[in-house]
Amino acid sequence: MRARRTAVLSVLLLPLLTLTACTGATSSSDSAKPGAAQGTNPLQNPDGTKPGLLPITSATDRKAGVDLITKVKTADPGPKTGYDRDQFGPAWTDNVDGIPLGHNNCGTRDDVLARDGRSVEHKDSAACVVTAMTIWDPYTGKTVKWTKQQASKIQIDHVMPLSYDWQQGAAQWDKAKRVQIANDPLNLIPADGSQNASKGDSGPASWLPTNPAVRCAYAVRWAQVSLKYQLPVTPGDKRTMLQQCGG
Repeated sequence: MRARRTAVLSVLLLPLLTLTACTGATSSSDSAKPGAAQGTNPLQNPDGTKPGLLPITSATDRKAGVDLITKVKTADPGPKTGYDRDQFGPAWTDNVDGIPLGHNNCGTRDDVLARDGRSVEHKDSAACVVTAMTIWDPYTGKTVKWTKQQASKIQIDHVMPLSYDWQQGAAQWDKAKRVQIANDPLNLIPADGSQNASKGDSGPASWLPTNPAVRCAYAVRWAQVSLKYQLPVTPGDKRTMLQQCGG
């Protein structure tokens, strides 16, 4: 009789145990909905402090993207003469005024990795240094497990490349403003290293992410940086940016 009662109790408990196990699985942050893992719609992230670059899919948001890009001014590029990366300050400096995350005692690269990564791990002796993470790369549409030993696998892309900025007007800026655009989180996206390398200093007319789903969001981010810093883009680049959002 005792054995029979035990068997009945086990049958009654089995659905409850199964439900508990499923509930635990769905509560994991790494099992969140794809949109949450991919980050934030750039239209809802005007200062670049929120993570990721979520594809823009709704007709309403795509129209808002076109409206924003329409405000961007155009100009033919000036000469590249005199351009040097040092003109934009030390790479990933924290010593920068007037932008989010400046002077927070962490280098810009680590700030941006921590912003966009999930399950982020830090070096014990240096709380800022990101040593491992999982990250969704918007340019390829793939999720990447990254460690510092594979540093070049994920690189930080300047959405508006610094050489492009120089040719579109940054050559006439003071050094402080150039340091700002080089370290502004609005202008920085962690992405696949080979994508970053293939982009170089190209504008949208010459290079777009291989992931077509993110191209409208990418064009919107370009527009946000252009408008914030009052930097024009080339006419061809503006036409391409508009096309990505259906304009």
